[in-house]
Amino acid sequence: MTGLVSLGYGPFFSQQLDLETDAGLTPARVLVDLGARLLLGLPDGERQAHLPSALRGQAAVGDWVLCEPLPDGTAVLRRVLSRRSALSRQAAGNATGEQVLAANVDLVLVVEPLEGGPNWRRLERTLAAARASGAAPAVLLTKADRRPAEEVAGAVEEAERAAGGAPVVALSAKRGDGLAEVAALLEPGATAVLVGQSGVGKSTLLNALLGEVVEATGELAEDGRGQHTTTWRRLWRLPGGAMLVDGPGIRELQLWEPGGVAASFADLAELAAGCRFGDCSHGSEPGCAVRAAVEAGTLEQGRLDSFHKLAREAAALRARHDAAARLNAQREAKALARARRDLNYRRGR
Repeated sequence: MTGLVSLGYGPFFSQQLDLETDAGLTPARVLVDLGARLLLGLPDGERQAHLPSALRGQAAVGDWVLCEPLPDGTAVLRRVLSRRSALSRQAAGNATGEQVLAANVDLVLVVEPLEGGPNWRRLERTLAAARASGAAPAVLLTKADRRPAEEVAGAVEEAERAAGGAPVVALSAKRGDGLAEVAALLEPGATAVLVGQSGVGKSTLLNALLGEVVEATGELAEDGRGQHTTTWRRLWRLPGGAMLVDGPGIRELQLWEPGGVAASFADLAELAAGCRFGDCSHGSEPGCAVRAAVEAGTLEQGRLDSFHKLAREAAALRARHDAAARLNAQREAKALARARRDLNYRRGR
């Protein structure tokens, strides 16, 4: 059990096991998704696991699964356990399909580079998506060594306004500045994930936290864009006992679950308490305290615009998910009705 706990195992997962049906199976955590196979973390080390066709696409990096260890040092996946949280996005070509990028995540480390200036609107969106996943967010402002100290301090203040209470750390992984603060966020047994555009310093940060070079790092291309150097998503074990996910596809989070917007704009909610009308939309209504703050210069117009945009997206997501749930319920009801008719027909014969 000690090896499992070090991978993040706990009562939430152990309570899902059935002593009879799961006898002979071993809990394991998905470290890498290799397509037709998975790399699993077990109490006795790592094993590659074969995927039965019925389970392909069901497990993501960070998932807890039950597997059957084989004598040749591999394993066979038998079941995927329910998740505590999931960092998801819309599956390509499917308006209601979910693609899980990382499962059972406790902390989302949102990385924005100070070089070139952080994108505050992107940061607000990513923080809302992170909170909706069930994980807590933190903001990392990288490449602090490339900006003057006064600009770094100003960026930290701006990030704190956008972060809605989430921790903000300015760091330079190459110099070691801020690494102790980041490490303090990574508690033993917890799982974190790095989210950020290519070239923002995620691989450099991962190498610094691991104390060794496991991910190649690339310089910026001639057009100033970052070069993606990580080839697949992987769950790494850090020396301090935490787990960290990094890899392609986790560059910018889009809203998948409608929750998270309100928590990311708590400052607007506080201002809204002073609005004349309880259902104020912060548009053209008289006595709007939020609009008054914009006019007074204490609230940025861009932040209010971002709130309106994300709120509309969240409402559209909720409606789309509700419609998909109704459609699935109708399909299940029709299938059940057909099964009953077939059963009655056979009995009548």
